[in-house]
Amino acid sequence: MAAVSKATTTWNGDLASGAGSTALETSGVATFDVSWKARTEPGGGTTTPEELLGAAHASCFSMALAHGLTENGTPPSTISTTAEVSFVPGTGITGIALTSTATVEGIQDADFQRIAEETKTGCPVSAALAAVPISLTATLA
Repeated sequence: MAAVSKATTTWNGDLASGAGSTALETSGVATFDVSWKARTEPGGGTTTPEELLGAAHASCFSMALAHGLTENGTPPSTISTTAEVSFVPGTGITGIALTSTATVEGIQDADFQRIAEETKTGCPVSAALAAVPISLTATLA
């Protein structure tokens, strides 16, 4: 059986001057304000689809990397991943830059890099976003 996660956005007004909110309904942990202005001028307490996508990608990559490292016999102590999602008005999402740092005892850097690269293409969110260029910088702490 598939796990289904649900989020709902309500938008008021036109694109340029309108605004809305996105609720994380499955968990119920947060509701975020969204606006076009935030997409083109980041900051100011309002999120964007790209920021939410980055959060999904960073968390999925970290979980998948933890799994890959554990399967390798070298479970991580910590993994910190940042996903920077680039958006160009009129073009769309143009790329995602993943930066991940992990603390892993007993692993050689070559093995860590191999597992991180496999994770970059193998994590479910990366697979869903395969049409967008994804770069990865992975380092051992």
